Amino acid sequence: MTLWQLLTTTWTWAPSVIGGCVALVGIYLAAVHVRFNRKTVLFVGGVSVLFVALESPLEALGDTYLFSAHMLQHLLLILLVPPLLLLGIPRPLGQLLLTYPFTRRVEQILSRPVVAWLLGTGTVWVWHLPLLYNATLLSETIHIVEHLCFLVTATIFWWPVLNPVVEKRLLPLASIPYLFAAAASSSGLGIILTFASPGLYPAYLHPVDTLGLLPLLRQQWGLTPAVDQQLGGLLMWVPGSLIYLSGIIGALARWYGQPDENRETVYAS
Repeated sequence: MTLWQLLTTTWTWAPSVIGGCVALVGIYLAAVHVRFNRKTVLFVGGVSVLFVALESPLEALGDTYLFSAHMLQHLLLILLVPPLLLLGIPRPLGQLLLTYPFTRRVEQILSRPVVAWLLGTGTVWVWHLPLLYNATLLSETIHIVEHLCFLVTATIFWWPVLNPVVEKRLLPLASIPYLFAAAASSSGLGIILTFASPGLYPAYLHPVDTLGLLPLLRQQWGLTPAVDQQLGGLLMWVPGSLIYLSGIIGALARWYGQPDENRETVYAS
């Protein structure tokens, strides 16, 4: 199989994913009365990234052939989709969601920084334990549960930082250690995966080549199991940390954009 064939013939087109993405966009547009603005672009962009992560050749590569492709898929689900969706929710819609007693109570619990941070970072570590990770490669049901866990807990993680109701967000200077600790956690896991012995996830050592991709991956691209695992670890280690760094820069920009008296209050406290 050639690169062109890989890019054009290995899309999944799962009805459940297509239907879910269409439903998300439809519900959103109905809630905002079909108003197209920057927030609409961000939300639809988040759904588009979700679709690409789950339906593109990344899914075929990550399911069978490449740990690095699976890692890239995870990073999209954890670091891009939730922030884009949250940034796309208008303030009035965010306020509306919190008028219901149940959602308000759940939000009060899950938006606590310690709870949100532990859920978001802990889920990533747990699902990359060899026992669970290898189980996702053997069972489509477990694989779906894994992706749902990533999406839900990553949304919880980003909520304190990107809450649609701005005044409910973490203070800018409080966001910095929150995000820095997440970057350190991501880097730590990435370093472990990068320097671990090849075969941490045995399914990638000798994949069943039903698509005829191994010659392209192994011979032309040089993605041996060892290189593939190192690349996957590096993806989490470097680009993953850069996303958190971008959040830190955004928090600093938000802090510098505050009136001087607000910054003085932060220093005084």
